[in-house]
Amino acid sequence: MSDSTKDMASAGISDAAKRHKPVLVVAGPTASGKSALAARLARELDGIVINADSMQVYRDLPILTAQPSAAEMQAVPHRLYGFLALDDACTADRWATLARAEIDAAHRAGKLPVLCGGTGLYLRGLMQGFSPIPDIPADVRAAARALLKQIGSAALRGRLAEHDPEIAARLHPNDPQRIARAWEVWLATGRPLSEWQKLPPAPPADLAFLSFVILPERTVLYRACDARFLDMLDRGALDEVRRALALYPPERRREGGAKALGFAELAQCVDHPERLEQAVLAAQQATRNYAKRQVTWFRHQMANGNFMSPDMGDMQFSESSHAGMRQKIRDFLLTLR
Repeated sequence: MSDSTKDMASAGISDAAKRHKPVLVVAGPTASGKSALAARLARELDGIVINADSMQVYRDLPILTAQPSAAEMQAVPHRLYGFLALDDACTADRWATLARAEIDAAHRAGKLPVLCGGTGLYLRGLMQGFSPIPDIPADVRAAARALLKQIGSAALRGRLAEHDPEIAARLHPNDPQRIARAWEVWLATGRPLSEWQKLPPAPPADLAFLSFVILPERTVLYRACDARFLDMLDRGALDEVRRALALYPPERRREGGAKALGFAELAQCVDHPERLEQAVLAAQQATRNYAKRQVTWFRHQMANGNFMSPDMGDMQFSESSHAGMRQKIRDFLLTLR
């Protein structure tokens, strides 16, 4: 690490007891190059990359969800990648709790936390806070899940409607994860989730965020989406899906990692290889559609971020634009001294 980058790193994180502790955020749509940028910044600033992508938490699909390689994770510390089973649902509040623990651990170690991901709801929840819903005891959560398994999501939604009609009306009968969540909140607190959600969120008062939102030009982004999916296939994405189908029966694939882009399309090809070409086209289209929604979300919901565009050719930042980014980070860290 150069002297200048050492100064940048030490300017804001040497004293973990400061009121406002720095957190970098590198966000953007899928295939935008944000992971490489976050890793470079973490390497230069003695940082730790913390995953903020709802699908990269699943260990069964490292290729299909574009998780950093083993070599990349060895070069720079990465956290919250590939630690959940495919059928283990990860909500925004659960992720935020885990991410906050990793942020605090990074600060205690004198490292700079670098959040990286494209799941805007996760990032917004952490940065702006959630409604102050109390923690749900494990036995209550287990009871809610047991009842869900016993009577099904539609019937549980009917019971929920007796106590929280507002939430029940917003939930689809085939949304077991959110139905069980609303039911467990009612069981634990005696208060409808809809009432809890109306309370003002409580943002973390001790953290200061500097956000970079990576938004490539649309045609370049779409081309990158298409190319990356083909690369995933070359590296074994279809085999990943095949193993996941063998490990997890259909009832365990309704939530969690089975929602990863391309999973459903490739699942149809495991026993029907003749469908692969059609599945690839469908998965590429779904990926482009998702990237488009992400771009729209980031433009409207993270308007205060620093919007950046990689070079048109290889989705890399020029040294001059990277130097400008590092200057913004330096200024940000200096304000927290």
